[in-house]
Amino acid sequence: MPAGTLFLIPVPLADDAAAQSFTPYLVHTINQITEYIVENEKTARKFLKQAGLTTPQNQLIIHDYGKHQRSADIATFFSGLTAGRDAGLMSEAGCPGVADPGADIVAEAHRRGIKVVPLVGPSSILLSLMASGFNGQSFTFHGYLPIDKGQRSKRIKELESQAERFGQTQLFIETPFRNNQLLDEVLKVCKPATRLCIACNLTALDEMVQTQTVDQWKKQQPDLHKRPVIFLLYKA
Repeated sequence: MPAGTLFLIPVPLADDAAAQSFTPYLVHTINQITEYIVENEKTARKFLKQAGLTTPQNQLIIHDYGKHQRSADIATFFSGLTAGRDAGLMSEAGCPGVADPGADIVAEAHRRGIKVVPLVGPSSILLSLMASGFNGQSFTFHGYLPIDKGQRSKRIKELESQAERFGQTQLFIETPFRNNQLLDEVLKVCKPATRLCIACNLTALDEMVQTQTVDQWKKQQPDLHKRPVIFLLYKA
């Protein structure tokens, strides 16, 4: 029997952005499968309901791949796929496998010869890059910067240098409750003419995407505390 297909199902980035995140194909897909591998079961069930799931949720098989389950043997998640049943992979928000632990599931699917189908949906990395006005031909996403202040300062200088040397957009993030500290450090370390884009609460009603020089940001610094943000540096 041929193996099933692993569908990569994007999840809205913001609570009030569910409707604009769905496509007809996504809605069709979730109503054709009954097995899921998810990062957060509560979030996944909420999303499926919002997206128009007609299958009773008590008929779903949901494998938890949250942070407390990642030491488990992921082979157990593939019994349905191996038996020929399609399954969906969902992260907590955004696109599975992009800055997301679901990449391990996708890698295992490829090792097993299982077909992988990515569905269209919101990616905070690409949305912020699109809206920044920076180089979209050459860019690097670095994830989280070091927590240690000295190491973080050194890393920011390195990213600014790469942006200037290669004309390459540098993207990075921070835990929301440390956003303001990171912004302080960027404004302290970077040159006045370096351009910084702050993409905050993407797709939400209070979304903010703004690009200015470091010098301009110093004059009016936003409060980013506990708000999801992507930072982008560029030096043309």
